[in-house]
Amino acid sequence: MPFDPSLLLFWLKKLVALALLPPLLPLLVIMAGLLLLRPRPRLGLRLAWSGIALQLLLAFPPAVGLLLGPLETAPPLSPDVARSAQAIVILGAGKRDYAPEFGGETVNRLALERLRYGARLARETDLPVLVSGGAPTGDVAEALLMKQSLVEDFGITPRWVEAASLDTRDNARLSALQLKTAGVHRVLLVTHAVHMPRALAEFAAQGLDVVPAPTAWLGSHESKDRMLALLPNQNTAYAGWYAVHEWLGLIAYRLTR
Repeated sequence: MPFDPSLLLFWLKKLVALALLPPLLPLLVIMAGLLLLRPRPRLGLRLAWSGIALQLLLAFPPAVGLLLGPLETAPPLSPDVARSAQAIVILGAGKRDYAPEFGGETVNRLALERLRYGARLARETDLPVLVSGGAPTGDVAEALLMKQSLVEDFGITPRWVEAASLDTRDNARLSALQLKTAGVHRVLLVTHAVHMPRALAEFAAQGLDVVPAPTAWLGSHESKDRMLALLPNQNTAYAGWYAVHEWLGLIAYRLTR
């Protein structure tokens, strides 16, 4: 198998992100503190408690809301603006390797959220669709699984399938090649609201006129029960993880542009 530097870089980024994202980052801080308890008890205690506080903050709704606020800024797409585009681009978000009920691999729930909204836009606007997502593990490309889901579950057949990308930057670069060849320059970009700033910047950098079509907002909204809205839960823990992931991605992309 030939050596692929881009694939190596992809997995290195994944490993670094794993160490910098919850739940591992707070756990590493706690572990460092515990290891220092005997030689440096004061520093060790501070580190251990800092890790615990960090873990709680990343699941505490008001703190998570502060992280999400600057990211989820794109408004919902209006019908009039949607009709001004020439195509719809749906970005992949991962896949389930073990899905025996579907006969093998399939898209994960995040990709399904994007596909559902993209399919609705396709029906409402009658615009052609491009799906984008590669295969870093060397198995079936995510874009092929996205196409299968669109056809079988939503009755939409994509016109273009971009199946070689490894990250958002690749999504933009490789999708733009296909779109421009077809004479398409103005697109509706479908992805999660929290991911939109990074995706929008990358597609715009490829010279495309991009209309944000965000879906699946993670930010908390006014709850009828204010006490429950302040309690950490599995949803805010996931939203905190996703927010930190996007902030790291934005920083990395700005450093490497």
